[in-house]
Amino acid sequence: MPSPRTGSAALEIRGLTKRYSDGTLALDGLGLEVPDGSFFGLLGPNGAGKTTLIGAVCNLVRMTEGEISVFGEPGSGMRARRMIGIAEQEPNLDKFLTVFETLLYHGGYYGMDRQEASSRAEQMIEAFDLTAKRDVEAPKLSGGMRRRLLLARALLHRPRLVILDEPTAGVDLELRHELWSYIRKLHAQGTTILLTTHYLEEAEALCDEIALISGGRIVARDTAEGLKRSHGAATLEEVYLKTVAGGRIRLAQEVEVE
Repeated sequence: MPSPRTGSAALEIRGLTKRYSDGTLALDGLGLEVPDGSFFGLLGPNGAGKTTLIGAVCNLVRMTEGEISVFGEPGSGMRARRMIGIAEQEPNLDKFLTVFETLLYHGGYYGMDRQEASSRAEQMIEAFDLTAKRDVEAPKLSGGMRRRLLLARALLHRPRLVILDEPTAGVDLELRHELWSYIRKLHAQGTTILLTTHYLEEAEALCDEIALISGGRIVARDTAEGLKRSHGAATLEEVYLKTVAGGRIRLAQEVEVE
């Protein structure tokens, strides 16, 4: 079980910049602190820098400048990596492995011995209602089942920080609420959760605090109610349109008029 909340930073990002070889500036001196034990939402349009940010936190993208620490540990170190679990937006499951094998090998990657990994895999299979699909290869699973498996894999090694990148994209309403229920239970146990989503109602229903990202920078941050108050908006959608999406909409309107 994750450790109790301490009020310290689960994730601290300072001056994070990423410029790709083609000159694209994906992150521009971004700073962000996610408190230990929080349920934190990250909202922004496609191309805002969310994917690059997550890749940098998970040590999958090399930073141009800046620092990342995870529970006080350098983000590039193995101790930090072992404290992070990620459920990616795009399923990246090995097509030759069954549900059980996917979880078993993931446990091995994070240093679990075979007995521990096997026991934990069975726990995750039961928790995510994958028992009937235990010995089925990933490509034969439905989209919803693949989402369950991605989340089960992310949680297998008991990470303290869980990153959920569009976890309910493309799933039906029933499964969405099932996943919400499990994620809430996980958070109640003390796990820090960083959620990216395009569903504004999902962020408002789940997150303690929300940050809006645009142009590789954090442009606003508060609770959902705080964001609405500070921007004179009745809904989170209005806040989103006034901040990260406003410029794009005005540009589209100008082009349409011309």
